[in-house]
Amino acid sequence: MALRDSMRESAAQYLRPGEPIQAVIGAQTASAWLAGLTGIFVFLNLNHYRILAVTPGRIVVLDAGKTSLKTARGVVTELPRSTRLGPGTGVWHRVQIGRENLRIHRRFFKDVETADRALAQV
Repeated sequence: MALRDSMRESAAQYLRPGEPIQAVIGAQTASAWLAGLTGIFVFLNLNHYRILAVTPGRIVVLDAGKTSLKTARGVVTELPRSTRLGPGTGVWHRVQIGRENLRIHRRFFKDVETADRALAQV
C-alpha cells in the first residue's frame, strides 16, 4: 500500500462520520539536519512524525509516532480550515502549528497545493 493511502486510511478513524479527506500531508517536528549532526538515535528520540488530514471543515493534526508516517496514533490538535499551509518552498517547508514548528518535505508539496487550492474554491 502506498504511503498516502496508509496515512489516509489510518487518519479516517479520527474524523467525524462522513467527513471526507481532501488531502493528507506528512510532516515532522525535528530538522532532518539534526540526524546528520547528532546521529540517527538522537534524531529519533527528538522527532515526532505528524499527519495533517485536511477536510472541508478543518485540519486535523495527528501524531504518527517516532519512526513512521504510516499510522496515526492520536490527535495532536485541530486547525481551522482557513489555515493556509503553503506555498511549499525549498526542500523542507516549515509551518508553525501551535507550539510546534512542523517541517513538510517537498514530496508533499503537491498535497499542500491541493489543500490550499480547495480552500480558495470555498
